[in-house]
Amino acid sequence: MSHHLLGIVGWSGSGKTTLLEYLIAELSGSGLTVNVVKHSHHDIILEPSHKDSARFRRAGANEVLLASPFRYAITSELREQEEPGLLALLPRLAPADLTLIEGYKWEAISKIEIRRPSLGKPALYPHDQYIVAVASDAARPDDLRTDLAWLDLNRPEQVLAWIQSSLAKNLFLFDPKVEPTSCR
Repeated sequence: MSHHLLGIVGWSGSGKTTLLEYLIAELSGSGLTVNVVKHSHHDIILEPSHKDSARFRRAGANEVLLASPFRYAITSELREQEEPGLLALLPRLAPADLTLIEGYKWEAISKIEIRRPSLGKPALYPHDQYIVAVASDAARPDDLRTDLAWLDLNRPEQVLAWIQSSLAKNLFLFDPKVEPTSCR
């Protein structure tokens, strides 16, 4: 099954969450269904340890589905298993017009790098062929490869317009059965 996937990558403190909040609100407000996958290197705690769902997990449940009239969440305990990759997790999501992926820098999917040179961290785009755009608060470098879009991070509407245009051209179409290639 093909998916429209777009990764949002960058160093901590670069503004990924702020931009994602804006993009999700605007895209979903325009009628698109948007899913988000957020990768974390930290433990994920959905409820305090004294709550029933946490107690069930500690007792040995493999998965716990917590449901309410407002939302539901499924937690799966990995125990001694290896963390599943993005491709293993995507089928667990409901269909959407676009799935935004925060993190998973190493995945072979189209990505926007959120770049703030003031953080003192190296740019990711020179070493990642899957970065198709950079949203930055710095000027476009003269030696930038010609196929890379350079967007103004301080103008999130510009980033939104670029995403909408790229979606219309099916540039973020990803088929997990096809060998990954550059998504340009």
